[in-house]
Amino acid sequence: MRAKLSSTFQSLTVRNYRLFAIGQLIKLIGVWVMFIAQDWLVLELSGDSATALGVVVALQFAPVLLLTLLSGRLADRYDKRMLLLVANATWTVLALAMSLLVVTGVVQLWHVFVFAGLLGVANAVETPVRQAFVSELVGTTLLPNALALSSATFNSARVLGPALAGVAIAVFDVGPVFLVSAVATVAPLVGLLRMRAAELHRADLPPIGERETAKVVDGLRYVARRPDLLLPMALMSIIGMVLFNFQITLAALAKTVFNTGAATFGVFTTMLALGSLAGALAGSTRRERPSVWLVLGAAVGCATFGTLVGLAPTYWLVVLLLLPAGFFMIFFAQASNQRVQLGVDAAFRGRVMALWVLVFLGTNPVGAPLIGWVAETYGAAASIWLGGLISLAVALLALAWQLHRTGARLRLRIRPLPAFYVVPATKSEPAVTPV
Repeated sequence: MRAKLSSTFQSLTVRNYRLFAIGQLIKLIGVWVMFIAQDWLVLELSGDSATALGVVVALQFAPVLLLTLLSGRLADRYDKRMLLLVANATWTVLALAMSLLVVTGVVQLWHVFVFAGLLGVANAVETPVRQAFVSELVGTTLLPNALALSSATFNSARVLGPALAGVAIAVFDVGPVFLVSAVATVAPLVGLLRMRAAELHRADLPPIGERETAKVVDGLRYVARRPDLLLPMALMSIIGMVLFNFQITLAALAKTVFNTGAATFGVFTTMLALGSLAGALAGSTRRERPSVWLVLGAAVGCATFGTLVGLAPTYWLVVLLLLPAGFFMIFFAQASNQRVQLGVDAAFRGRVMALWVLVFLGTNPVGAPLIGWVAETYGAAASIWLGGLISLAVALLALAWQLHRTGARLRLRIRPLPAFYVVPATKSEPAVTPV
């Protein structure tokens, strides 16, 4: 057990990464508290409109479509640590301004729309830079572990944030909750300022002159020539658009289907986050690049349990199903992220990770309003199971394409436990080299 724990949390022995992780955990807890409070505020201001909730989520992520690729270029050209300082400072100022509007009671729905868009701009710059910065904190050897722990940090915040938000909103109302969550966003700034620049792993980066000529289009061409990067990105773009919208659907499910309050919404998101945390930790001991079959299997599991959540007829069954749904959702996202990060050259990492963030978050502006409309027109449950079925169809099509491309075959093993496994192509059945 001691050896297992040591391996799981190995990246935390690196001082710079430890400061990074602590700052991110505190900030993300505050961000999730603010998101829950924001969702509840929007429903109150709009008369329980799921469409309005979808518009807010779309505004949060729309800047990702416009700015993320540019941010990736910046990450490959300039000091990532300084870029993160600027982006996080901007986020803090905006969050404090929004919290003051809520505390003073003058907030209106259009205020929420405007600040959602502005926070989205800061997030569009910060996220791809942060993704690429992890490799500079720990180096290539510990990168899989650091990525897994970063995912675990994110999902730990998703466990604590909604649970704290549900109780805090009920006790203090949304105003004080917004203010405390805004103050928490100062933590990453402290961590970044305390880092030792001399201990960052930058030896594998190209010379400054080459970085100055980095172009967005070169990053796109690089990915276009790499089917092993294209497949996880394509899967994430579709599944992320139609299924990764629980911020909208669970709020609507709690309020309109089960007629419950903020505390129940907090239970839903907490159970989803607990499963997500388990999924993140499950891959924390990984030391090599995940196979394409692992990514595809996780995608099928994610889509299957997402569909079951939408079809569940009772409140407690939804609560139980959110655990495996959260597990496979993050296990799939993490395995896809690791497959991309561990397969990219250092010179292109910023631009490739920007493209990853684009497909991971940038599809929300497209999917969120549509999912919100489906939830409002046909019910929140329908918006979940429909997204699950679309995701399942896409995952199975991708699996069939990969099997055909490589000449491999899928087999079912009954003993000792039922499980599917992949049989590689034989020498008499030549196939294209597996992704």
